[in-house]
Amino acid sequence: MGRDPLRYFRLEARELVDQISAGVLDLDQRPGPEPVGRLLRAAHTLKGAARVVKQKEIADFAHAFEEILVPYRSGDAPLASEEMRELLRLNDEISAQVVQMEAPQAAEPAPAPAPAPVSESAPSPPPERKTDEPAEIPAPTRASTSDLDELLDAIGEANAQMTPLRDGCGTIERLHRAAEALSDQLRTGTPGAVRAAAVRLAGELGTAGRRFTDAVDQIERELDDVRGKAEGLRLVPAGSIFTTLRRAVRDAADAEGRKVRFESRGGDIRMGVHLLGPVSGAFLHVVRNAVVHGIEPEAQRLGAGKPAEGTITLEVERRGRFAIFRCLDDGRGFDLDALRRTARERGLLGPGTAGDQEMVDLVMHGGISTTTKVTEVSGRGIGMDAVREVAAQLHGEVRVRSTPGEGATVELIIPLTLLSMTGLIVEAGGSSATVPLDAVRGCLRLSAAEAATAASSGRILYDGSAAPFLPLAEVLYTGDTVPDAAGTGAAIVVDCSAGMFAIGVDRLLGTSALVARPLPELAPASAVISSVSVEADGRPRLVLDPEGLAAAVLRGHGPGARSASASTAEPLPVLVVDDSLTTRMLERSILESAGYEVQLAASGEEGLEKARGGGFGLILSDIDMPGIDGFTLVERIRADPKLSTTPCVLVSSRASAADRDRGKAVGADAYVVKGEFDQEDLLAHIRRLVVRS
Repeated sequence: MGRDPLRYFRLEARELVDQISAGVLDLDQRPGPEPVGRLLRAAHTLKGAARVVKQKEIADFAHAFEEILVPYRSGDAPLASEEMRELLRLNDEISAQVVQMEAPQAAEPAPAPAPAPVSESAPSPPPERKTDEPAEIPAPTRASTSDLDELLDAIGEANAQMTPLRDGCGTIERLHRAAEALSDQLRTGTPGAVRAAAVRLAGELGTAGRRFTDAVDQIERELDDVRGKAEGLRLVPAGSIFTTLRRAVRDAADAEGRKVRFESRGGDIRMGVHLLGPVSGAFLHVVRNAVVHGIEPEAQRLGAGKPAEGTITLEVERRGRFAIFRCLDDGRGFDLDALRRTARERGLLGPGTAGDQEMVDLVMHGGISTTTKVTEVSGRGIGMDAVREVAAQLHGEVRVRSTPGEGATVELIIPLTLLSMTGLIVEAGGSSATVPLDAVRGCLRLSAAEAATAASSGRILYDGSAAPFLPLAEVLYTGDTVPDAAGTGAAIVVDCSAGMFAIGVDRLLGTSALVARPLPELAPASAVISSVSVEADGRPRLVLDPEGLAAAVLRGHGPGARSASASTAEPLPVLVVDDSLTTRMLERSILESAGYEVQLAASGEEGLEKARGGGFGLILSDIDMPGIDGFTLVERIRADPKLSTTPCVLVSSRASAADRDRGKAVGADAYVVKGEFDQEDLLAHIRRLVVRS
């Protein structure tokens, strides 16, 4: 096996221990032959591998683990509580043995004696350790970092070899041009065979050059993608800490005699190990506190109309260049009265009455616990201290919310130094940038006329809604002259917490796996830029922040853009077109009561003339009118470049599917049937579609 006979065993053992740890907790909540079978397979594989490398203790623990599970291979009967505790103990022992093998002194172990006969009884329990403090949590690791370094070095070396190939492309191109010139010179007064040879040479050189260039381009794209994925292997999924926290919830619930279910979301978000280690340690306190202080005993929960089993949920969310770790419980919330008493006893509050949120915020100062006795999981008042210290260490912040009788939420928000993502690469104003693909709702191809209309109106229609729009070049070159470029050819529809909006780009360049890095401290940038990625040739590429882009688009840049947020700006007037006086006046009354300015037209012709005068945020039209009917009116509005993006709603007594389909075909954004008329439904359509100033 070479100098390190345990190298591959350590890699395999880590994966198997992770599977066993998660499998035991799955079995605790969902007993049955399937989870038992998975656990038996993992334990048996670990036992066999451990025996091969003469790791007798690990093999013995795995064997004892199997012995407990074998009777449960069939049937859905749950394990007895003492058997589950023994499985957890054996799991801890195996984990400890594998962690010990990672220590530097274990790198070159002494030769092990020949394996002794395997004992059929469980190993003796380990020495008792103090349980009032959390067990040491091994930071998540990524196996074989040196191999990854070698891979990245190899990719960098291969990319360096692209330079002479690229130079060769240029040489072939120059030869091609020279051959063409020779062909021109020989075209007159030269024997046909010589001319033909020169022409053939030019053609072959041209074909070879194109193939050469295409091949190099393809290699560069593939190397760039492989490099991004290889760099991403340096990061680990946030879900790697879930098993530890889930185990902490299970142990705390067992100690307190509570029924608690652990749920998790967002575990596939990848980030650096240096972040997950401290976060795991801090949230160990958070989830324990949620069990001890939050989840009520079963009788209290049933009396309050809650399920007997409490739920603790751990969520991980990426928002721009920040990661949000969130713990939610459905328990009683913070005991604010007890907190007030404790705070006054310690001189942290004056004689006045403190508000609920003030008391919740006071928890962040640490040292306050509502538990009157110290147990192995609570009572020292250090839980939030640990969270606060980790937030300070990682330059983040902590937010705490509590709703009496419904539960509490603790959020830790930290900036990401390395972030693995898939990005949509775009070009705007002659520069390329990356938009995180998970924020992209869709893409639209724009003609020159559609792009001009969207830029002048500051909005674009997507999926039946009017989305604020701004060319990306105007955002990137704020205050500067926008470079000459091909022009806006596509719109990227982006969705974030601020809402949906669209940015115009010259063209789409494809998607790529990448690792985003923070900008250097000495290179401050606009809020629309969150980080930077490095291409295979060493050139930086900006990674855009969806939240920053939203602020820029809604704040408004350039001609026709929003002067204020679309949610707070005043709506433009609504044009009502109907040949019935009664209907016109009814609809005007409804709209004016809702705060809209209204103008009226008694025919399709008058409506089209007024619409061409401009300034309307929405057109509300009947269908059956003499002359230009509603279908034709909408059709002509959509055909007019200046009006094509104005939202249109058809209101008609026609209720057939064919009429609805025709309304959609001519470009109506909504169809309301008079016989089913609902005032709130109509206003909901208008609020969704109307253009604001």
